[in-house]
Amino acid sequence: MSRNRGLNVTVIAALLIAGYFLTFRGDRERPASGAAMVQVSVPPLDGAASEGERVFNDYCASCHGPDAAGREGIAPPLIHRIYEPSHHADGSFLLAVRQGVRAHHWPFGNMPPVEGLTDRQVEQIVAYIRMLQRANGIR
Repeated sequence: MSRNRGLNVTVIAALLIAGYFLTFRGDRERPASGAAMVQVSVPPLDGAASEGERVFNDYCASCHGPDAAGREGIAPPLIHRIYEPSHHADGSFLLAVRQGVRAHHWPFGNMPPVEGLTDRQVEQIVAYIRMLQRANGIR
């Protein structure tokens, strides 16, 4: 009887593992629609945030979407609780630009480094993202 129980546990575990991988693979193979993933309210921008919007649009929006709303099947929204300052500090954005990011929160794959941005421009992008986050209830 214990041999059958062990076999049953093995079969169940194999089915669960196979189901996980088939589900994950299915997520990655969905066609990229590019649709916005979240709705973003944009407040009046000034200073570094205003300049950050321009730089973001030049370097980041093609993947992360206008107003950092994400693009379905392409890249995540940055106006999301995952990216709140207590979880992803401002410096994490600089590291992401410089070194890229290994996929860990979303099924979009790895983010490559972004060439051509200065530290000041990344600071402006962060000011823009943080302003959008605050305007959308992310503190």
